[in-house]
Parts: sequence; C-alpha cells; structure tokens
Amino acid sequence: MASSSYLRDVGLRRAAVSRLMFLAHANSLTADHIRTVAETFDVHPRTVRRWIDNANQHDGRYTVQRRTRLTLTQEMRDAVARWCGNIAAAHRELLKENRLGSKPPSYATFHRAVTDHYTPGFLAGLRGGEQERRTFDVHHTRDPGHRNEAWEADHVEASVWVNVRGHRRKPWITWFIDCACDAICGLCISAQFPSQENVLVAIRAALQRGGEYGPFGGLPGLIRIDGGKDFLCKSVEAALGVFSVRRVDLPPRHPELKGTVEALNGAIKKMLFPSLPGYTEAPRTSRSKRIDPDEHLLTYEAFVRIVLEWVHYWNYEHVLSKQKRTPYQLWSEDLTPIYDPDPADLHTFTLKLHDKPLTINADGVHWGPRRYLAPFMQGRAGDKVLVRYMPHHHREVELYNAKDETYLGPATLQNAATDEQKREVRRAAARQASRLSAALDRAERQRRERFEADITPTTPRPVSDLTSDQAEELLRGHQREDLAREARPDLTPLPEPSASWQDGDTTPPPDSTAADPPGTIHPPLPDPSPSWYQPGQDPAPTKESPDDHD
Repeated sequence: MASSSYLRDVGLRRAAVSRLMFLAHANSLTADHIRTVAETFDVHPRTVRRWIDNANQHDGRYTVQRRTRLTLTQEMRDAVARWCGNIAAAHRELLKENRLGSKPPSYATFHRAVTDHYTPGFLAGLRGGEQERRTFDVHHTRDPGHRNEAWEADHVEASVWVNVRGHRRKPWITWFIDCACDAICGLCISAQFPSQENVLVAIRAALQRGGEYGPFGGLPGLIRIDGGKDFLCKSVEAALGVFSVRRVDLPPRHPELKGTVEALNGAIKKMLFPSLPGYTEAPRTSRSKRIDPDEHLLTYEAFVRIVLEWVHYWNYEHVLSKQKRTPYQLWSEDLTPIYDPDPADLHTFTLKLHDKPLTINADGVHWGPRRYLAPFMQGRAGDKVLVRYMPHHHREVELYNAKDETYLGPATLQNAATDEQKREVRRAAARQASRLSAALDRAERQRRERFEADITPTTPRPVSDLTSDQAEELLRGHQREDLAREARPDLTPLPEPSASWQDGDTTPPPDSTAADPPGTIHPPLPDPSPSWYQPGQDPAPTKESPDDHD
C-alpha cells in the first residue's frame, strides 16, 4: 500500500490520470488499470473514475477542485492596515459596521483569507514596521574568498555599564574584520559615541602587523562600511584612497550586506557581555529596577583589558562552526601575499591635516587659542610647519616642515587645563542648561491651555486657573522687566558714597539741630559727596574705604 503522502501529491495524481486517459483514447483501458491506480493511492476505484471525469472537463488535465474562498476587498485590506495587522480587531470593526455583506464570514474564514492574501513578512511589517518585515526576507551569500580580499567595519555599543571617572557609561567598540578568516585585524574602544577619530585609530591598528598587532593585517582589497558619517568623512576616505583601498558604502539599515561584522557584534554580546557586572540586557522581573548607587562596575581600564583578552581568544582559540578551525588557522593556511604599508605612511595618512601652515613663534606654534611647544623648535622660530592631528585630541599634534613635509616630531599643548577646571566648566554649562530648561518649561506651561475633565461627550471647557489679581501682577512684572531692559545706567554715573555711609559711623553733621527745640532727636544724615557741590566750591574731603563699593 502506498504511503499517505501519495494522496496529497497532486502531481502524481495528474500523472496517473494522464496515463489512464491515454489508454482510454487507445481503447486499451481496462478495470485492472483503474484498480491498480486505486490501490496505489489507497482510494476506491470510483474515485479514480471521478479523476478521469475531472480531466475530461478540463481539456484532458486533472485539476484539483478547491472550495470557494473569501476574497478580500479594498475596504477589508484598509481595515487590517488601520489596525496594524490585528486581524481580530479588523473583523470586529467590519462586523460592527455591517461592511461584510448580508452573510458576513466567520472570524476563521476572515483570518484564513487575510493570511492567504498577505505574506507573513507583510503582516509582520504591519505590526512592527519595516525592521520586522526584513526578518522574513532571504538574502544571497558571498563566497569567503581569500584573506585581505575584503574587510568589513562597524561600531557596536557594549551592553555593559562601565565606571568612567565616576559616571556610568556604555563604551563603544570600532573594529575591522577579515571576511575570509573572520579574524579581527584591528579595533578601537572609546568611552563615548565613536567619531572619525575612532575609525582612524582602528584603521592604523588594522593595517599594521607584527609585535603587539599580531599576524593579522596588511592592505585589503576593499572595505565594506555602512552609511555612518564617521566612516564617510574625508579623512577616512583619504587614508584609504592613498593605498588604493576601495571603500564600499552600503545603504543604511541593511545589516545583511555586512553579515560578517554583524555576526561578530552578536557574538560578543552573547559570549562576553553577559558575564560582566553591569550587564544591561539581563532578564528582569515585573518590578522596575532602580539604579544601585553601590553597584560594583568595571573601570574603563578593566573593561578595555577584558575586551582585548576576548579578541585574542576569538582570533586564536575560538573554533568557527562552519570552517571547524580558528581564524588564526585559516589565516595561516591561506598563502595569499600580503602587502604591508610603511608605518611612517600610516602615521601620516591616518591623521587629519590642518588646512593652513602655521608659524613657530617664540612661545611655540599658535593654533587658535592653543599653544604647542616641543624641544625641536629651538632655533626654528619663524619657520612654517604643517599640523597633523587626531580629531578631538588636541593635547598633542604632529608637526611637519611646510617646505618638504619632513616629519619634525610631536608637540604638546601648553598650560593644559586641570581636571578640576574641566569639571567646573562642565558644571557651569550644566547650570546654564538647567536655567534655560526651566525658563522654557515655564513658558510652555504658560502657553498651554488646560481643560476641565469630563465624563460625558461635551465641548471642551477651558480651566480658568488665573485670577484677575494674578493677571495684574504678571502684567506689572512684565512692565518692570521691560523698563529694566530699557534702562541705561551707564549714561549717568552714580555719585561716590560719602565716608559717613560706612557701617558704624553715626556722627551727625555739624549744626544739623541748631534751629530745633531742645530735646528734638533727628536721625544722622550723610555728608554730601563731592558731586553734590556747586561749581566753583571746594568739595569736602572724603576718605574712601575699600569696602565702599562692595
């Protein structure tokens, strides 16, 4: 007896019917033929005869008869989209508004019609947007190729809180990976969101080999990157273009186009970060977790050391699931020649060049408000130099002779601000931002119109939360502010205070009570200032105290 899969195989059923139809046209069809096919498909011979009748009705081709199914109208499709893929809610709305016809279909029928009309990816997109829809897409795969044929680069945010100078921060990692061997050629770690500085530092580390850099590196044929502005900057383009390295700019939000580095991002999030303190993606209870001020977090230095140890493990000990070998083994077995650039060239082209030559002055090189000094500047006052620097790193720059671009050496920043001064500058900026935020919030509250709460459908009624006295007081305050802004105290200088205005001086002026009856007491009056005398009179001598202007 045939298996039950034959009963569901329309192709085999169509082939059997075609053979029986041929025998019928040749007048050779017998009951034994029909019985043999019926036993093969485990059906009654009358069922086989119905298959033959079906073929006669469809020009000799057996056609499966399907039940009449519900066809979605535009109104039904709009309801499903309006409810963001919620089929049950769309069915309830259409049923309530009598838009399903005189004989409305059941929910099961409507659900089956929707799932037949739309793909699972489209329904996921209605529920969660384009990002969810892409999880149902299929993609092509690339051949691994040989080492240094193609690299991929990306940033990844660590899922770990790290103590950076007393503040909780999530570090970022920028790395370059070889697509053929899955080897991490170079990386850079920063305590803030990465910029072109991180990309240049990671490129310099990835292109060098030997010593602390390891065997991985050299010049690749191309580098695939996403559309981040830090990767697309002119400094990165110049650093790669000098060595004829092609940069492939991928469209944004398409991680499948650089799957090697995306897989590496997912690997470190699963293999390393969950074991570290301060892990942010651990399962939580229903209670909201508050920040523990006594929570032990890794220092930034410890985090960098742990990540570098994990990178060494990945390159030399981790066995890849498909290749069954480590990245180091794959790299060593590949005999493709490697081109190693000159470290001096890397030093030049991975730094950003200032657009104008600067002059060595008596107090060093002036670059804006900063002054740089180095021992090799002795005897070179007046020479023109070129400045190369790492973006956002102004503590040290590299100087070159402007005539022949000969490298002179590094120069350090003079009078660098202390950490306390930097913190005070940040605190002042935070206070200013807080005052501005409070002023904007107050203005927004005054502009916002509030309405009374209702329990029945009615016209919104504004809440009158401002009395007439409060309104007059606000108007008077605005008027005083306007007058204060229009005042010009610098036009008429104020007179200097007299000596008798000092604290503790209660000596009355002479003859101040001569014409008064005996027993009359008057408060002491201050002596007139020099500006009170008429022209031509000698002003009274006054003794000015340092505290008079306080």
